[in-house]
Parts: sequence; C-alpha cells; structure tokens
Amino acid sequence: MARLDRRGLPLSTTSDLAAERYRDGVDLLLSAWPGAAEALEGAVAADPDFALAHAARARVHAIRAEMAEARARIAAASEIVARRGTERERSHVEVLSLAVNGQSARALERALAHADAWPRDALVLSLPLGAFGLFAFSGMADHDQARVDLCERHARHFGADDWWFLTYLGWSHAENGAVEHGRALAQRAVDLRRENANGVHALSHAMFEGGAGDDAEELIAGWLPGYDRSGPLHGHIAWHSALAALERGDTGRALAVYAEHVQPSASAGMPINVVSDTSSFLWRLQAYGHAVPAGLWEEAAGYAAEAFPNAGFAFADVHMALLAAATGDREAVEERAAALTALAEKGLLAAGPVVPAVCRAMLLFAEGDHAGCARVLEPVAADVVRVGGSGAQREVVEDTLLVSLMRSGEAAKARALLDRRLHRRPSPRDTNWHNLLAA
Repeated sequence: MARLDRRGLPLSTTSDLAAERYRDGVDLLLSAWPGAAEALEGAVAADPDFALAHAARARVHAIRAEMAEARARIAAASEIVARRGTERERSHVEVLSLAVNGQSARALERALAHADAWPRDALVLSLPLGAFGLFAFSGMADHDQARVDLCERHARHFGADDWWFLTYLGWSHAENGAVEHGRALAQRAVDLRRENANGVHALSHAMFEGGAGDDAEELIAGWLPGYDRSGPLHGHIAWHSALAALERGDTGRALAVYAEHVQPSASAGMPINVVSDTSSFLWRLQAYGHAVPAGLWEEAAGYAAEAFPNAGFAFADVHMALLAAATGDREAVEERAAALTALAEKGLLAAGPVVPAVCRAMLLFAEGDHAGCARVLEPVAADVVRVGGSGAQREVVEDTLLVSLMRSGEAAKARALLDRRLHRRPSPRDTNWHNLLAA
C-alpha cells in the first residue's frame, strides 16, 4: 500500500513509522511549531534512505540559519532521490537544494514550475510565500501581488479546510491590501489549527494592516503563553504586541514586552527576526521621541554583528544600518553602503540602489540631519518594498521619512504622507501627529 503525505502525495519509503514521522514533522515545520526537527530525525531513523525526510530536515536547518548542516542534509537527499525517488520527489529535492545553496532566482523559477505540476506539494509551494519567501527577497516591486496570484491560482486544489493554505492565502491578501478578506482567512486558519504560529502571525499582520492594534495585543496575550519559547516565531509575534503598545503610546508596556520576549538575550528566534525586530523596535522608540534604555542598542548591535557581518542581503542590510547609525558607527554604515552600491552597479543586488540609499538616509537621521534624510529617502520611497519583508517591517523606513519631514519643517509633505497612511491604515499615533500638524 502506498504511503502518502498529508495532502495525498505518494512517499518513497517502506516504513509506516517514517511516513508518520514525516507527516508530523512537515506539519510542525509549516506551522512554525517546536518539534519539527525531532519528528524529521525520527523519520530518518526509521528509514535512512527516505530522501524527503532529509530534505525537510535541511529546510529546518536553513530556517535556523544552520547552513553547513542544511547543505549536508540536502546533499544526502539529492544522492538518495537520484536512485530511489519519483519525478515529483526529484523535483522537490532539487527546488529545496537550490534554495539551501543560495540560488534564489533559480529556486523561485523551479518552485513555480513544480507547483504547476504538483500544486498540493505544500513544502515547495511554501517557499515563494511569506515575508521571507523567495518572492519577498527577489527584488520584485510587486511581490505582494505575486503571492496573491500564486495562491489564487492553486486555491482550487486545497479547499476551505486546509489550515496551512488558508494561513498564506490570508497573509497574502492582507499584505496586498485586501485586509478584511485576509483577516477572515487567517482567522479561519487559526480556528482550524490553534497550534499554528504562522497562522497567528498572519492574523496579527492582518490586524496591524487594518489598524486593529488592540485586537492584535489581545490575540497575542491570549495565545503566546501556549507557544514555547523555542518556537521560531515566539519573539517575533511578541514584537507585534510591542509595536501595538508603542503605537498607542504605552511605552512602558512596549518595553516590558521587548525585555521579556524580543531582545537577543530573551529570544531563541531566527537571526533575521532577532536583528530586524530589535533594531526596528528601538529605532521607532527613539524616532518617536522616547529614550532607549541604556545598553539595549549595544546588545542588539553585538548580536547582529555576528549574524550578518557582510553586505548583500538587502533586508538585513537595512536593519544593520539602523543599528550602526544608532550606535554612532558612521564608518560601518558607510562601508556597508559602499559595498551595496558596488553590488547594485554590477547587477548583483536584486533590490537595487534603494538599499544603499536607505542605509545612508538612516545615518543622516541618526546624526540629526533630517532635511538630508528626507532628501535621500523621498526619491526612493516607492522602491523600499523591494527589500522584502512585510509592510509592518518596512514601515520603519516610512516612519523615518515622516519624522524627518516633520522635524525639517516640511509640514505639507508630512500631512500628505499622513493622509495616505491614515487612509490605508488608521493608527492612534498617526492620528495624533496629523492633529498636531493641523493645529
């Protein structure tokens, strides 16, 4: 009897136990829940020649930025699948191998082709999706729309009760502007599987984009205690709560959440989340006129220096610039911006010249040259989407432009920007700023 994955696709394993552990491991991986690595190791132990279990284990390693281990496991999967795998499994492993080995453009191309042939292969379909997926980090300006298009193209293959697909369908729509529709889909995903950190994350984003910060705080406060701190999104989901508190002016609450869940010493999250969450939260805190407690900038910068020492990963580069600028390391910002400019000129930086421009603007802001910051940011503001991540994460750049406009006396431009933001996403902070400018 054929052994099948959770969505009915055949598995090349002779072990019922290996198939069971694999199904469990992929569920945990797709829900960002603790235990995926252990379940997949169980699948490999039950059948050492189970290529897809090795490949999924490589994916877990890659998510955790354990790249040497990821490359070793995907190499094992590639060797095995070449001698005992189906056409789908060989394609599956190939896509994951390209992603693990940093060939993102080819991985995206192959993932899309694979999804057309085997749309219910969720692990491969997941790769282009999300804030850190292949679409988001492709340098595309329309990656939000691309995710919606991909999900809608394959929606008929999943139906109304697939918690994983609903999670990413909801997230994609909310990020692309259909906020209430996206929120309803994400809520359905969480209702179907509460132990789904990606679902709660998607729902938090939809609430943020809809200006429902109070709802997000309530959701996270009720759900986060049941999510172990080892979960990859524990600190990041808490970051959403800290942002909501900061937005409504409760700085004490925001800092308490940061201290308990978000700062590097408290978080076991993925390095990219730890660096982006810490730097963007502290930057917002300071930009909004609040004091950053002693030592927090230095702790975040010390962690980041080890995580992303080299330029070339646009999303990380922007946040590394925040940290260096805030800690007065002008040389580090200038060196990173120069390296990024060289990469962009050679066509080796997918997001293009917007990345070094943002880095230089952040330095100007930190040094108090708000007019200069605005001059650099205004022409590239529409291209910031190309650095990837989510709208909530990229908003730190728009916040910097807005504060720069206000502080440099550009009231008319600041009001126009606030009008657009309030139309898109009402927030108590923006409302207060708008009222001050109108007074």
